[in-house]
This record gives sequence, structure tokens and C-alpha cells, in this order.
Amino acid sequence: VQLQASGGGLVQAGGSLRLSCAASGSIFSIYRMGWYRQVPGKQRELVATITSGGNLNSADSVKGRFTISRDSAKNTVYLQMNNLKPEDTAVYYCNFLSRYGVNYWGQGTLVTVSS
Repeated sequence: VQLQASGGGLVQAGGSLRLSCAASGSIFSIYRMGWYRQVPGKQRELVATITSGGNLNSADSVKGRFTISRDSAKNTVYLQMNNLKPEDTAVYYCNFLSRYGVNYWGQGTLVTVSS
């Protein structure tokens, strides 16, 4: 099973990007899909998650700007990022958590926001 993230890039402050993450292979009983981000020298932090029941969780720093959504039939999760700020610059990782407690991570996609 592999998670393939895409959609990162360079954008000016105030701009938008949409990240996608699709799973290849068989993943059974996904409980939660989400996005995390990491800046060099810092710990990976939660951006947003969505459960199979539709429950949402997101970091305060992205509330009102980022929206997470999923297509369960396609095993794909999206992150729409609007009004991007320089402090959003990071490598973004997608994560799938199965009901059996198995974590799957994507390879990361770089988002760079210029001021």
C-alpha cells in the first residue's frame, strides 16, 4: 500500500493550493484520513483530519482557511488551502489510519508560500 500526495508548489501569500492524496493497493477499513505538516527542525504537526463518520478536526492556525474532504470510494483525501501565509510553508504529509490501528503515510509534498 502506498499513499501518493500531490498538489504542492510555490504560491504567493494570499493564494490557494489543493493537495490530493490517493492510496494505491488495498486498504481496508479506513477510520481516519488526514494531513500533517513539518518544518525542518520542528515536530510534525496536525493540520486537519476527517473520520469515516465525517468528524472534522483541524489546527487553530488553519481554521477558516483550509478545508479537508475525502472521497472514500477512491481512497482519496484532499486539502483545499486558501489565503495561504508564509508560515504555512512546510512539507505536507497525508495519513490514513485504519480501524486496526495501522498508520499509512505519504511521501510528503512541499508547499512554499512567498511573502
